[in-house]
Amino acid sequence: QVQLQESGPGLVKPSQTLSLTCTVSGASITTNFHYWSWFRQPQGKLLEWVGAISYIGSTFFSPSLNSRTSISRDTSKNQFTLHLSSVTPEDTAMYYCVRGYSAWGQGTQVTVSS
Repeated sequence: QVQLQESGPGLVKPSQTLSLTCTVSGASITTNFHYWSWFRQPQGKLLEWVGAISYIGSTFFSPSLNSRTSISRDTSKNQFTLHLSSVTPEDTAMYYCVRGYSAWGQGTQVTVSS
């Protein structure tokens, strides 16, 4: 059974870069045809797709966040990491890592504040 666990800072200052890591167990992030995504949900708002990395390392990003977003991976640790630059308070949200649409991490709250 695949399990995903997000980790990273709970508080980030405006203009800094947010980095969140997802550690995967029970499956390999290089397994054929799987895509590994990041979603976020600000309190009281809809869930938003942030971006994804494929099993071969190709990356895809939300057009609204594309210029500020990157995703990297460490296959030796079975982890993938979201990097979101130049954060503002509007980036405050619960962030989730996901395999496909069916396996979700528990989420991690990120607050952007000085």
